[in-house]
Amino acid sequence: MLSFIANRVIRSIIVLFLISIVTFAFMQLTPGGPFSADAGGRPRAPEVQRRLEAEFGLDRPPVEQYLNYMRKLLFEFDFGPSTRQIDFTVNQLMFGVNFAENPLHAPVIVSAQIGLYSFILAVLFGIPLGVISALYRNRWGDHIAMFITTFGVSVPNFVLGLMLILLFALLLNWLPVFGWGDSWKQAVMPVITLGTGGMAIIARLTRASVLEVLGQDYIRTARAKGLRERIVLASHALPNSLIPVVTVLGPMLAAWLTGTFFVEHVFAIPGIGKFFITAVTDRDYSLIMATILLYSTVLVTANLAVDIMYSVLDPRIRYN
Repeated sequence: MLSFIANRVIRSIIVLFLISIVTFAFMQLTPGGPFSADAGGRPRAPEVQRRLEAEFGLDRPPVEQYLNYMRKLLFEFDFGPSTRQIDFTVNQLMFGVNFAENPLHAPVIVSAQIGLYSFILAVLFGIPLGVISALYRNRWGDHIAMFITTFGVSVPNFVLGLMLILLFALLLNWLPVFGWGDSWKQAVMPVITLGTGGMAIIARLTRASVLEVLGQDYIRTARAKGLRERIVLASHALPNSLIPVVTVLGPMLAAWLTGTFFVEHVFAIPGIGKFFITAVTDRDYSLIMATILLYSTVLVTANLAVDIMYSVLDPRIRYN
């Protein structure tokens, strides 16, 4: 197992370097630049634009720009300056100006909290809901579970968020509309908004997987030996049923931990989801690299955790 983990870590590092190279190459090949008018900025005189490019090192050869960026990132953990918000570095935009004093209010931590709470909600309710739906197939439990999951899959996040605001904030006045970090009540609606769709997906996958496993021969054999249904389900059916579910948990967690634009926008939460949009439209090269590398790092780490979970759920899986 240790050799497998070491091998995957090395592969993940190589993948991250390849992602950084491809991302940087696409930025260089895209027409225009961060200081051109097509990047959303005001038109500038050619000499002013050249001076700005020289100040940020954009006049140097692409290979030199990439090596300088990676050197600062790896040895100084410096994502570089923002070419659009010149008064701030990318580190300050993503981690806050006073990260050491108040880390929980840093944008990247705020987004991670929303994603983690939503993920826990989706898993804690999605898996039991799918199991109940499978065990009570074509009965009231199945119908109720399928109604909930259909609603969760069909309603977009921003629509569900607006519905929750209208009901619980404006009509009932139970929860605050906007903000994050001052009270646990501020987390209720964003977490439900983000977690509902994931819960529905997990529940549907769990239901389909449990139904498939319950029809296998080894389940019939376990029942024929006189094992209790609870033991058959917990010891034989569930571990094998969860393997397809675990497959989607890694990418889902990675996507949620790195910010969600619509949820953060609807509830005015100061996370990093907006940077995935503004970085591209503003041609902010440093911010583009930071957001993509952050998401890629979380994704490959989550996939590594998923592969380890495979061997835990099914001992027959072995990695050489």
